[in-house]
Amino acid sequence: MSDYIAHSGVWGLAIIMIVVASWLFYRYLAPKGWREWAGAGLVQAFIIALYAEMYGFPLTIYLLVRFFGLDRTNLNANLWSTLVGFGETGMFISMLLGYALLFTGIGLFVQGWRELYYAHRARRLATDGLYRLVRHPQYTGLFVGLFGEGVVHWPTIFSVILFPIIVLVYTLLAYREERQMMKQFGDEYRAYRERTPMFLPGLRQWRQFLAQAGS
Repeated sequence: MSDYIAHSGVWGLAIIMIVVASWLFYRYLAPKGWREWAGAGLVQAFIIALYAEMYGFPLTIYLLVRFFGLDRTNLNANLWSTLVGFGETGMFISMLLGYALLFTGIGLFVQGWRELYYAHRARRLATDGLYRLVRHPQYTGLFVGLFGEGVVHWPTIFSVILFPIIVLVYTLLAYREERQMMKQFGDEYRAYRERTPMFLPGLRQWRQFLAQAGS
């Protein structure tokens, strides 16, 4: 079937992308306990499955052809291009939207890490910057980036299945981290938790954030 699919079989590039994406992930979200390693393992599987299909073998398209009888003359390694039927144009649009979400997610991920790092150094609770918007900006960035790359840009069977599982695992991990913060900061963290959403900011948080940025 590879004769009918473009943009596949470039395993060298697949390995490079897996290594780079994995390094970035572990650089800024180094796992500690077994729960964090479990979440990291899911993200690692997501990264490997995504780029192995994006640049290696398009397993999702193969399975769709095998079990659902897609027309082999209108195939592309990108699922959106194959299903919607816009060919290279569809792939280009999904790439632009996906990369916009990916780089937004990376920016949130890295900036959240920086703000938390400096707060830990000062032995204070992180409540400024992105932490004024949400309580877990790193996880928000992770979700946005994975959604952009593995659902919008290049959806695969594994990435679409793994994404909600990753969100669930990191949501549970976030609740566990918050219990630890309660023990460390007590009423200060309880007040922060009551006024700040977990992952998605509301209008009040945006107003506060913009007011802080403009001051």
